Amino acid sequence: MNLLRVWWQRLIAPLDGSLMLISGLLVLLAIGLMSSASPERMGMQLANVATALIVMRVVAGIAPQHLMRLALAVYVFGLLLLIAVALFGDISKGARRWLNLGFMRIQPSELMKIAMPLLLAWFFQQRENRLRPADYAIAALLVLAPVALIARQPDLGTAILVLAAGFYVIFFAGLPWKIIAGIVAVALAAAPVAWNLLHDYQQQRILTLFDPEKDPLGKGFHIIQSTIAIGSGGLFGKGWRQGTQAQLEFIPERHTDFIFAVFGEEFGLLGNLVLLTLYGFLIARGLLIAAQAATLFGRLLAGAITMIFFTYAFVNMGMVTGILPVVGVPLPLVSYGGTALVTLFTGIGILMSIHKNRMLVQK
Repeated sequence: MNLLRVWWQRLIAPLDGSLMLISGLLVLLAIGLMSSASPERMGMQLANVATALIVMRVVAGIAPQHLMRLALAVYVFGLLLLIAVALFGDISKGARRWLNLGFMRIQPSELMKIAMPLLLAWFFQQRENRLRPADYAIAALLVLAPVALIARQPDLGTAILVLAAGFYVIFFAGLPWKIIAGIVAVALAAAPVAWNLLHDYQQQRILTLFDPEKDPLGKGFHIIQSTIAIGSGGLFGKGWRQGTQAQLEFIPERHTDFIFAVFGEEFGLLGNLVLLTLYGFLIARGLLIAAQAATLFGRLLAGAITMIFFTYAFVNMGMVTGILPVVGVPLPLVSYGGTALVTLFTGIGILMSIHKNRMLVQK
């Protein structure tokens, strides 16, 4: 019994109770939703959750200083994989996003969601006492290289998330507001050029945002059906597995990108508020861990990972409710999928590692 107790204590030692509780509640909610939206995928999703939890525990046991030593290698490896995708990747639904290794297929762009903040946090840690304006420019180039490769696949949703992950680290590192204002001004001025660089279907998604009724059975179908589902849920919702839009399969991609519409229809406004509260607690806990981190590396990495969760939730809910274009971003810890779930739980594991080592003084 003593040996079993010691083994159990070692197993849970790196884990943070608050993060485990919040993420556990979100996963339980996700499993319940999956049994309603797509019951045939329940078994695979449970396997995805088990894999993600194992990865989280492994990562939580790696000290931040070891993560910092891995940062450059992980980034370079991810960049090489993205180049390999561009040269040899499998094409599916008109996009080249997957790399076939023979025994499995991987989506290297997911790796960059973690590799990007990891590298930039290491980069700014090395320059903590001698940060120059040119360092922000170098950091921007480190961000834009993988973002350009991912956008070329094309995968605009993942490109936005990787870009956001990089921006958060640069912002937390002290990017001056004058430079931010300049970036915004340049972005606005370059908008017409950027518009012409978008694929036709990406332009249509943006145009559909302003007038989904123009093509109600085509480009506007996703937004129209999802907003009908959320609105019909009312205050209390129609009840678990009682949503007509979901059960009659009017909601496209109802187990992945549009699972929030299923949730809104079945649990209503009050259910949505509970979900928002859980995400709020998760983000608050992550930011607290960032504030208590022992090093600049830990603060930047924890802050960026936490804000990635915010970006996931904001973009997904925004596109499902019709205030943002549809860009294919899942609802964090809730949408079906293995790669994204493992990526997000890797982030939670990193937060736990930083929290566990918050009192250590790194030399």
